[in-house]
Amino acid sequence: MSRDIVGDVPMRVIIFGATGMVGQGVLRECLVDPGIDRLLVVGRSPTGVRNAKLTEIIHGDFTDYSAIEAQLTGFDACFFCLGVSSIGMDEARYRHLTYDITLAAATTLVRLNPQMTFTYVTGAGTDSTEQGARMWARVKGKTENDLLKLPFKGAYMFRPGAIQPLHGIRSKTAWVQAVYTATWPLWSVLRRISPALVTSTEQLGRAMIHVAREGYPRKVLEMEDINSL
Repeated sequence: MSRDIVGDVPMRVIIFGATGMVGQGVLRECLVDPGIDRLLVVGRSPTGVRNAKLTEIIHGDFTDYSAIEAQLTGFDACFFCLGVSSIGMDEARYRHLTYDITLAAATTLVRLNPQMTFTYVTGAGTDSTEQGARMWARVKGKTENDLLKLPFKGAYMFRPGAIQPLHGIRSKTAWVQAVYTATWPLWSVLRRISPALVTSTEQLGRAMIHVAREGYPRKVLEMEDINSL
């Protein structure tokens, strides 16, 4: 019997990128959500988290999943949180780390789990035309567009802007974390007065779970969509 991800039926979820700031937040919200009964993290390094419903696979080649395909089946949703900054990177390298790696995972998962909902964390300002002047935005736009062409049950592109890390979550990038630390008193105020500009790791994680469970009218979610959920 096929499993449905709506209503009271528990979800089974895969997370990529659970050691990054966004991924840590998504992982935390999945762990505390009683409607998720199985959670698989695929990454290059362990999260350090221990939980009865969490399994981790340490995987080296994010362009080839043939060795672990059996462990990637039977899931209802994927939250793809892998991402890198384009600062100091040429377009070919950035495209490989952004487009190639994301599509390699997505094409594998859609073949193994055609009823899966795939959620991709992209970024505010992504260029859906793929023609703009900003390199990162073009590459992200190409990634979004090609993900939306895959025959998943559902695919959603999340475009957060500024994200406040909560619940002890920290950025792995030292200068980014330093900025968060220095400006911490302002974040809660900014979230209240500028919901179109600022969200939190908690809000982002909860919104991704909601969309995986219930769907959403739009395939591309901007900041106001994320915070409204």
